[in-house]
Amino acid sequence: MAVAEGSHRLAHRLRALREECWPDVPITQGDLADALSADKPASVPLLSSWESRTKPKTPPLHRLAAYATFFATRRSVGERPYRLLGVDELTADELRRREELLTELAELRAAGRRAPGRAPARATGDDGEPGFWYFDDPHDITIVVAQLPRDMRERMPYADPTKPDYVELYTYADLDALIELHGHIRALNPRSQVHFRIASELSPDDYTTHLVLLGGVDWNFVIRELQDRVDLPVEQVGRHHESESGGFIASLPDGAERLYAPVLGTSPDQPDVLHEDVAHFYRGPNPFNHSRTVTICNGMYGRGTLGVVRTLTDVRFRDRNFRYLKTRFAGEAAYSVLTRVLVVNGQVVTPDWNQPGSRLLEWPVSTG
Repeated sequence: MAVAEGSHRLAHRLRALREECWPDVPITQGDLADALSADKPASVPLLSSWESRTKPKTPPLHRLAAYATFFATRRSVGERPYRLLGVDELTADELRRREELLTELAELRAAGRRAPGRAPARATGDDGEPGFWYFDDPHDITIVVAQLPRDMRERMPYADPTKPDYVELYTYADLDALIELHGHIRALNPRSQVHFRIASELSPDDYTTHLVLLGGVDWNFVIRELQDRVDLPVEQVGRHHESESGGFIASLPDGAERLYAPVLGTSPDQPDVLHEDVAHFYRGPNPFNHSRTVTICNGMYGRGTLGVVRTLTDVRFRDRNFRYLKTRFAGEAAYSVLTRVLVVNGQVVTPDWNQPGSRLLEWPVSTG
């Protein structure tokens, strides 16, 4: 497909969304520009340049994300002036619609920016290599999270589905890790459908996609299921009570076992302060479909899960950590890192795997 043709197809799709998404609701370029200005100032000439039938301009990805959010829900045009809802205001169905639209628009944008005959552009790091979260195929990617236990949901605002202000995402565990990773994977894989699911709501088809599992065995039973099907070098000991820290039990090369546990302290006004979490990273073939992968990012606490996710999303560390994985586990189909995640003043410090102190255990064991 020629570049010009690709650009025109994106322009045609943007124009069709505005004119045909809701045929009974007239949406002018002025209406849409005003709504999109909630994200960043927009104007009629700007939208006109994106919809041009002759020489269309290519919108940046963040503008396409705003389009996807706007047209994901009819609530955007429920009353005048039309408005751009926040992503956190969307329902689960609206979020899925937004995902579908953003994937479609991002692919049209990518097609319009590549020369004839070239393959889709690959996401690259500082060294020009694809990032870890880039999948070299267009297949579905499913991020699996747990739902918070009922007693926790009952203590949270907006987590009661009977209330007008209910927000479904507030019922998810490891929400910060989910938001960090979902956006990153979506940006790197515009050809793929990227879904997130509560573990209890996975369909049979979801199990055979590229799986990304977040959280620990306490609430995410899919990770417990994977522990029984995959030869993992560690076993997570669940926290049966919030006051327990748990840990990971590792089988060492000499046959001994060792518990790697979080480090907690106290402060004058807080009995348990997390200073250091332990988190597990694993990548290997999906046992339900060996042509796909499974990736596990789980900490004993939520900040451990966020920390291990950020090892490969944080712009300051992701490239060097990815290079470390490629060098250390070259030729390995499955590999694993048990990592230390420091917490300073309540904030997660991204691990640097090039520093030996951040790596507690690696598998397969190095023979060098």
